[in-house]
Amino acid sequence: MTEKNEGNDVNEKAKKRNEEAESETVSEQTEPMQTENAEASAQPESADGAKENVPAQPSCEQLQADLAKALSDAEDYKKKWYSVSAEYENYRKRTAATRSQAYTEGRSDVIVKLFPIADSLERALAACSDEKTTQGIGMVLKNFEKLLEGEHVTAIAPVGEPFDASRCEAILAVDPKEGEESGIVKEVYAKGYEQNGKILRFAQVLVTK
Repeated sequence: MTEKNEGNDVNEKAKKRNEEAESETVSEQTEPMQTENAEASAQPESADGAKENVPAQPSCEQLQADLAKALSDAEDYKKKWYSVSAEYENYRKRTAATRSQAYTEGRSDVIVKLFPIADSLERALAACSDEKTTQGIGMVLKNFEKLLEGEHVTAIAPVGEPFDASRCEAILAVDPKEGEESGIVKEVYAKGYEQNGKILRFAQVLVTK
């Protein structure tokens, strides 16, 4: 082998030793950095990037206590909800009943104002001698009676019945005829009216003494 070849071999061996040394140095520097990165990734970070410790998990006793409290609160809230619901339902029923009663009373007030008109028509019918006029007045009274029937209003005209102060008003006492009893309704001067058991107007009657 010539001197030139020997020199080249020496240079290549030296170059190879240098490359191996550099590789080992880079490997030694990389391993600590990878270890540090792995440790850093295992640590949670806060919003500002600072490392925080993982909070300890609650114990079984604490979880059971929290569950018992949650169940107790839920039961309490359920009872309150039932109470509020019952109060609202009662309020709704009272309001509906009051509204219905007010509506019925309002209609009754209007009907009561028609009673004097019916009284005048009945007196006119009794005193009228013209056949066509009598028929006309009679038709008006029949329509009025249909109106009362639709409103569940019935007339109070207890002729021949014992006097009842809860439904009648005695405006005159008359002597009884032979065989008649005392305290009997002899004549009805003005009819009374009642609606579903409620007196809208007392009947004005003549009663035997």
